[in-house]
Formats: sequence, C-alpha cells, structure tokens
Amino acid sequence: MVQKMVIPHSRPTLDGGDVSSVSEVIRSGQIVQDEVVGEFEKKVAKYIGVNGAAATSTGTSALHLSLLALGIKKGDHVAIPGFVCSALLNVVKYVGAQPILVDVDPETYNIDVHDLRKKIKKTTRAIILPHQFGLPADIDEVMSLGVPVIEDCAQAIGAVYKGEKTGSFGTLSCFSFYATKVLSTGEGGMVVSNSRKLLKKIRDLREYDNKKNYSIRYNYKMTDIQAAMGISQLKKLNSFLLRRAKIAKRYFSELQGFCDLPAVSYKDRRHIFYRFLIQIHGSVSKALESFSERGVTCMRPVYKPLHKYLHLHGFPNSDAVWNKTISIPIYPSLTDKEICKILDVLKQYLKRKA
Repeated sequence: MVQKMVIPHSRPTLDGGDVSSVSEVIRSGQIVQDEVVGEFEKKVAKYIGVNGAAATSTGTSALHLSLLALGIKKGDHVAIPGFVCSALLNVVKYVGAQPILVDVDPETYNIDVHDLRKKIKKTTRAIILPHQFGLPADIDEVMSLGVPVIEDCAQAIGAVYKGEKTGSFGTLSCFSFYATKVLSTGEGGMVVSNSRKLLKKIRDLREYDNKKNYSIRYNYKMTDIQAAMGISQLKKLNSFLLRRAKIAKRYFSELQGFCDLPAVSYKDRRHIFYRFLIQIHGSVSKALESFSERGVTCMRPVYKPLHKYLHLHGFPNSDAVWNKTISIPIYPSLTDKEICKILDVLKQYLKRKA
C-alpha cells in the first residue's frame, strides 16, 4: 500500500550540525543557563546590530519581561494590532494594563498607522509592533508617535527596513525561536536592545533565586541546550532566508491569476516570507478542508482576530482578511517534489472556484 504524502503547514529545518551542537552540551554536563546562552546572546545582538541581548524561555516571556522593564502597570494602555496571535493580548493582561486593539492594513497585514493615530491615548505607555509574516511594519511612522515601541520580531528575524535589520529600531525588540519559527531552538526567545539599563532589568526579572532583596521575579531562563541549537541555526539563517525567497518566487510565478498574492513591492524593506499568504474567493474553511484531503496542510494565518475574543466591533480590515486569507506551506526543508504537489493541489482547487 502506497502511503499518501502529507505536507505539514510548518516544520523546522534541522540537520546533523544541530544534533552535534546539542549533543556536545549534553556531554559537558552543563545543560542549564550558562556560557552557551551568553554566547548565543552575543551572536544574536551582533547579527541584529544592537548593544546586547537577554535570552528567555519563550517569545511570550520576552514580551512580558519587556513590558515589565518599561514599567507598564495597571491603568496603562498598550497598543497592539488585532490581527495577531493571542500572546500579545496575554502579556498586556499579565501586567494589568489595558490593550488598545488597532486594525491592520489589508495589504500588508501590519498595524494600520492611521487607525493607531486615532486610537492612541495619553495613557498609552507602549506599542507592540509585530512585523507580520516576515514583512517589516511602518517603523518610522509608528516611532514618530513618541511612544516606546517594542518590536515583535517573532516572524521577522533577518527582515530589513531601510537598510537595517528589524529588531534594531525599538526601545526593546523580542524574538521567538519556537519550533515553527524561522530560527528554532524548540522553545525559546530573546530580548535585544541598545539600552544596557533595560537589559539589566530583564536579566534580573528572568530569574528569581539568589537575590539580595525580594520582589516578584520569574523563571524565564533559556538552557544551554537550546542556546547551542540556536547558535547552530543562526549559522544557517542566511541560507534559510534564501530558500524561503526562492520558494516565494516560484509561488508568485505559478499562482499568478489563480488568487490574490501578497504585496511585496517595497523598495525600503525586505520580506523574509515567514508565511506566504494568498487570498481566495469563497469559503476559507472549505478550501482548507479540500487541501487537507489531498495531503497539503494549509491554515488561517491567525486562528482568530483578537477583537472576536473580546467581542468588539469596528475592525473591518481584520474581518476582511480573516475571511479570505490562507497561509500555505513555506519553509526551507520543503522539497521540490512537495512544492510541486502544493502548487498542483492549490491550482486545481482555485481553478474550479474561479
């Protein structure tokens, strides 16, 4: 019996180098946070082009610590886009602040600066600015509002805005190294900044033991095992990005005319295609079911916009893109055979629906 090929929506790109790096740490017996974590922090900071970095257990904990380091507390407001994963809403709630949900640009999926300007308050103490799906947001416009910006680079390590890496602009910038991210350590995150004072606060907050004074702190450390894998992955990051760009170029070429494709004509920024999104006519749910039946796993890019969780209205762009947008597989370990199958399945379905 021939086993049907099933292509997952995401999977990490791992090789023998990753295995060797992790094995070396395990053999050393020093597996918790130590020198390898410090080395990984230095390498990420150098890659982004900032003064320093603090590794964390997850991308979510990186965001949480960033809000704490900025002194965000109950009664403050934090602006976040509504078309994003719930981690951003969670961290705002963790510190007792109130979220300001902002609609998104329907072409880029990034925060809509016009809507942000209308909704920002005197009590807005921070803006969390994701670079959605690998495309840098309108950084200059957002930073011109005079509110501290936390760049959320969970989906955008290696993306470039006006010649500089994303993550080098914000007061603080956060990364995720979850299994499905561009660079993976299984679980893990990082805060980077040019502010040594803020990084010192974050390092103090991420570990609770052996302190001279008591205050609420957290167990948000990264292990040397994860850091070793991160260092190995970072060496291959440029090749990962080149492969993503090559796959995206093929998708653009072959899906033209079958569906609406992502907007990427920006001379001042580089998209890294963490996700490749298409917009279709008809039911997204039915399309996802059809693709799955034929062995290609696609997903909605966001499970549910945040305003739907909070039972809010007035987010027309988020509603519109959620109702017609699909994320198709794009990652370096996709084989040419798998890419052919993805394109065949999509084109056959979309041709019938045209």
